[in-house]
Amino acid sequence: MFVDGIDVERLPEGWRMGTLGEVCEILDYKRKPLSSEERAGMKGEYPYYGAMSIVDYIDSFLFDGIYLLFSEDGANVVDENGFPALQYVYGKFWLNNHAHILQGKGDLSTEYLYLALKKKNVADLVTGAAQPKINQDNMCGIEVLVPDDKSLKIFNGKVSQIFSMIRTKEQENNKLTEMLSMVMA
Repeated sequence: MFVDGIDVERLPEGWRMGTLGEVCEILDYKRKPLSSEERAGMKGEYPYYGAMSIVDYIDSFLFDGIYLLFSEDGANVVDENGFPALQYVYGKFWLNNHAHILQGKGDLSTEYLYLALKKKNVADLVTGAAQPKINQDNMCGIEVLVPDDKSLKIFNGKVSQIFSMIRTKEQENNKLTEMLSMVMA
């Protein structure tokens, strides 16, 4: 039997297929949308994320850490190849209710989830004609390859260094952009 081109009957010992609902924490219950009027009275330094990007900056945050945002609704929940709209986010931020918020569970890291889902065709999960949507139940049923614990630990050791460097470089770029805008003003 094949799942996404993977012969599940020939997986290495200890490897398996698992559903997203089983292998990660889904923290949608912590989301809290704010109207533009509410946000106008809360201007600040923390990103306020929507389905596809940062929508605003406000003076409070709901989340602090490393998370994966999986677009829930909107015109671009999947791209032309059927791949999901994902955002790898970190630090302190607020999230509205247009993106699911995920975190890896156990040794299955958030970075692993991001990479496993990035090229996963989920077009068949999109519902809604006027407003495309991937609801939580459909998202939870997405199958992902789950390596054994030893392989995950090796993977995480290498990938965590890469993602740490990406986060550092993004922060440096943001600081430089901020400094440039101050100089240009």
